Amino acid sequence: MLEKIQQTTEYLINKGITDAQIGIILGTGLGGLVNHIAIEISIDYSDIPNFPEATVESHSGKLIYGKLEGKTVLVMSGRFHYYEGYHMDEITFPIRVMKMLGIHTLFVSNACGGINPLFKPASLMIIDDQINMIPGNPLVGKNHDKLGPRFVDMSEPYDGELITKMELIAEKLGIEINKGVYVAWIGPSLETRAEYRFIKIMGADVVGMSTVPEVIVANHMGMRVAAVSVVTDLCDPDNLKPVKIEDLLENAAIAEKDLIKLFSELAKEL
Repeated sequence: MLEKIQQTTEYLINKGITDAQIGIILGTGLGGLVNHIAIEISIDYSDIPNFPEATVESHSGKLIYGKLEGKTVLVMSGRFHYYEGYHMDEITFPIRVMKMLGIHTLFVSNACGGINPLFKPASLMIIDDQINMIPGNPLVGKNHDKLGPRFVDMSEPYDGELITKMELIAEKLGIEINKGVYVAWIGPSLETRAEYRFIKIMGADVVGMSTVPEVIVANHMGMRVAAVSVVTDLCDPDNLKPVKIEDLLENAAIAEKDLIKLFSELAKEL
């Protein structure tokens, strides 16, 4: 793994990616932030050594380097999921490369289903904590001390100072926002009525199919993490109806406008 990380890092440095401060992962239907970045370099994942390829239609599969509100950012426009058949080390490989490139802070976004009945479709939730229900952990196996410690404290996986900043930004900009717990589900099938009831009992406010592996590795490597979920639909097991992916993407697009404002302002304040 170390050799692959080094190889990919050197490739990107040679392409001119040298001083990024913030890494950003854009989730399903949330690629619009790229339009607000002064792009200097754009590279297809397929051209990057050791990078997986995004197979989900709504993920473009490009690494974007440029400026957002005066900060140098490296953006993953499209991520990798366990349900695509990737192993945990493949899903989280880009996070390790980001850290080696000098990135100290990671912004993460995702689309999710709302479990908390107080949430609304096309709304935002700041992730305060997480539950891993994906079968596996990206830190299983031999630990490389150069990357991080064997046992990683996860008492605050999402940086408290960044959470407070986002709450203040949302208040200032008049963005309605919630805060809660994200659970990562294996996917790609959506959950059953019984599974939604189980997820609610375990204490989650939203459910998605990503984010948790990347956040575990970011913590392993000492990165600060801020994450926001876009609630695309409500998952009421007592009133569950068939879901059309087109409707989920439409709600993601509505909420994305506020997500862009939130991440842009947060970048400005760092």
